[in-house]
Amino acid sequence: MSSNNLKVDFSSMRFYCDENRCIHCDGCSVACAEAHELPVEISRRKVITVNEGKQGEEFSMSVACMHCTDAPCEQVCPVDCFYIREDGIVLHDKDKCIGCSYCLYACPFGAPQFPKNGAFGTKGVMDKCTMCAGGPDETNSEHERHLYGQNRISEGKVPVCAAMCSTKALLVGDSESISNIYRERVLSFGHGVQTAPKPYGWDKAYGK
Repeated sequence: MSSNNLKVDFSSMRFYCDENRCIHCDGCSVACAEAHELPVEISRRKVITVNEGKQGEEFSMSVACMHCTDAPCEQVCPVDCFYIREDGIVLHDKDKCIGCSYCLYACPFGAPQFPKNGAFGTKGVMDKCTMCAGGPDETNSEHERHLYGQNRISEGKVPVCAAMCSTKALLVGDSESISNIYRERVLSFGHGVQTAPKPYGWDKAYGK
């Protein structure tokens, strides 16, 4: 399957960061914060470096909510504010959240964010990556935009972090499509692979 003719199965949306391409430019995190007009206390996506300073072992990757199939945040939430869409995207209802931070303790990726840094019960309502899919309110309504940011998925657009990734390290889509793209990249190592500068749209986001 060619990545230039990517067909997305919306039944199981996932993120994957190709550490061979990530250059720790923070473009994804900056684009996310800018597009969703996030307060300075919130960072839905961050770039981390593993084995920093170790020659030949250092690599970077972009991390956010991984939209798990068996999301631990959903399992521990005492008010059931989390829900998983049919396409696999894990979202939450801010009107139900009580800011208990149980989800933060359960999440292995540190995805849940809180606007306040206080004692138990004073952290404020949780915020996290929505994969640019909004929330439970009316799609593209003012209230949805205010609470959850842009709803690019409803418009058939790639999440802004992946769209703005200069090296196409951040992939998003169904697991089969991502696997095919990564397999093509591995097989193409050393064969003059070029990154197409076309960041918008499912069929253009992941050029060779």
